[in-house]
Amino acid sequence: MKSKQITGKESGSSIREFLITALIKAAGYSAILFVGMIFFFLLLESFPALREVELSNLLSSRWYPIEDYYGVLPLVGGTLIITIGATLIALPFGIGTAIYLSEIAPRWLRDTLKPLVEVLGGLPSVVLGFLGMLILSPYLRIWLDIPTGLSAFAGAILLGGIAIPTVVTVAEDALDAVPKSYRDASLAIGATEWQTIWRVTLPAARSGVLTAVMLGIGRAIGETMTVMMVTGNAPILPTGLKNLFSPVRTMTATIAAEMGEVANSSTHYHVLFLIGIILFLISLAVNVAASAVVFRQKKSQGHILS
Repeated sequence: MKSKQITGKESGSSIREFLITALIKAAGYSAILFVGMIFFFLLLESFPALREVELSNLLSSRWYPIEDYYGVLPLVGGTLIITIGATLIALPFGIGTAIYLSEIAPRWLRDTLKPLVEVLGGLPSVVLGFLGMLILSPYLRIWLDIPTGLSAFAGAILLGGIAIPTVVTVAEDALDAVPKSYRDASLAIGATEWQTIWRVTLPAARSGVLTAVMLGIGRAIGETMTVMMVTGNAPILPTGLKNLFSPVRTMTATIAAEMGEVANSSTHYHVLFLIGIILFLISLAVNVAASAVVFRQKKSQGHILS
């Protein structure tokens, strides 16, 4: 009788484990399914644009849908120049702050600063855009002596500030996960604290730091309200460094500003979805590139350990 009860308990436990495993697998597969459905929907809605608009028109440098000019290059260029600028700002400040919090700051200061950084990451982008319009843009106009402060540079500064909390949070967690024995071994053989951080701790947390950078770039690429408010929204094709201090327009701002007023199933409507799929592919390329680097690093570490 006792053995039958034990067998019944084991059977019930096996069923629960099977259900939990099935739910976890379903959750993982659903993420892939949802991304595939989004891509399919964008593809379905953007495909008519390739039939209705000539390729030379799509690859032109003029975006003026009222007169049937659908050049997407100014929008792609505006997105890239702002994203690159934001990345150049967010990387040194974000990773430097993460290193300071994880390796240098005393415990009480770390416990104070880290929640503040996370709170900054939760600020609404429209509030930052509003502050950028009222404070940052007028200051840049006077300081740089340019016609308007609503420029790609203002957008890059604000997007860099938006991405910094994400980079700091993820990178600090990755650095904190490095075993203390790594640091102790480095210090024991005579390395300084900075040499330990630069040559031991940071390389050991490289995959996590790279993930932080990837998430920060993704946050910058997908931001909408801030860039709508501070970049001037002028679809001008960037041709050099001087365009960093002139108005630009991003793909996200174009979709947000025009999708609500465009006629359904019109050429303009389908071109906006085409812009959406270009943005989707850029984000996918960033994620694939980062994943490839992480995979290559793990593979090389596996060869070294073997």
